Amino acid sequence: MSSPPHNQRPVLVIAGPTASGKSALGIAVALRFGGEIINCDSVQVYQKIEIATAKVSPAEQRGVPHHLLDFVPPEINYTAGAWAAAALDKIAEIEGRGALVVLVGGTGFYLRALREPLFPSPPTDEHVRRRLSVLREQRGAEHLHRLLRRLDPLAAARLHPRDWSRVQRALEVRLQTGRPLSAQQPARPAPPETAARLRVFALAPPREQLYERINRRTEEHFRAGLIKEVRELLAAGVPAASNALGAHGYRRVVEYLRGERTRESAIEQTKLDVRHYAKRQLTWFRREPGVEWLAGFGDDAEVQRQLIRRLTELPLWPDDAAAPRAS
Repeated sequence: MSSPPHNQRPVLVIAGPTASGKSALGIAVALRFGGEIINCDSVQVYQKIEIATAKVSPAEQRGVPHHLLDFVPPEINYTAGAWAAAALDKIAEIEGRGALVVLVGGTGFYLRALREPLFPSPPTDEHVRRRLSVLREQRGAEHLHRLLRRLDPLAAARLHPRDWSRVQRALEVRLQTGRPLSAQQPARPAPPETAARLRVFALAPPREQLYERINRRTEEHFRAGLIKEVRELLAAGVPAASNALGAHGYRRVVEYLRGERTRESAIEQTKLDVRHYAKRQLTWFRREPGVEWLAGFGDDAEVQRQLIRRLTELPLWPDDAAAPRAS
């Protein structure tokens, strides 16, 4: 039997909460089936944002090609729509080589933008963004959400008050165009054919063990020089209100460098932030359609074997897929 055409092959997604071992699992799958990885993490796209992002090093990649990783300047506010467009191009490129596509990351909004393309939004007005960012820094993310409730109640009802990046973007659209985001979103394009081929596998490790990992990893990041990294980024002109430095693991360091909290407070608040983020990631993927769950961590050899067994049973798999890829 001949291999199926590219438009019938699955596009794999390895998702789940932060610190759950997604990268290790994605690399194991790519090695086993001759795949290439597309990063689906909204912070790992940024250059020079290293210590708190858990980017896989060249040695850890074990020869597996990685795409959309470490390629956006940190002063740029990269959008989900831009990522989805780039991901579609990379999927076509990888499949054109006959390789399996493996999306790896925990940014659910990126994945949704790939499944359900965003409407053509206006370019970012940096003046409006700076005003809203200053407002967020001075009065908190919840204040932006209250403002959105007045300007676009339908959009506000769909967004969590702490999901500040999406809340802020909804406000930007409203202020730039004079029309609420909720009224413009029905104009979004039809999903690409790739959307129907996504097979999403999400990790669900034991909650307490996951939180222990997050706490340990946060302490390791600070010991590894996270404060120095952030200080150098700020000195190089990366805005404190940028998406890159607003990410979990970086925001509290910025506050520490401004004298707004102690080092210990920055560490403990970062732990709490990341634990809350992991919980929201799990909630997000539980609401997504067709997600197949894997109990455990992705760097667990048994979890890797379980997924590989599932994948070998997928219909329409190329004839040579069961052959291990040379390491």
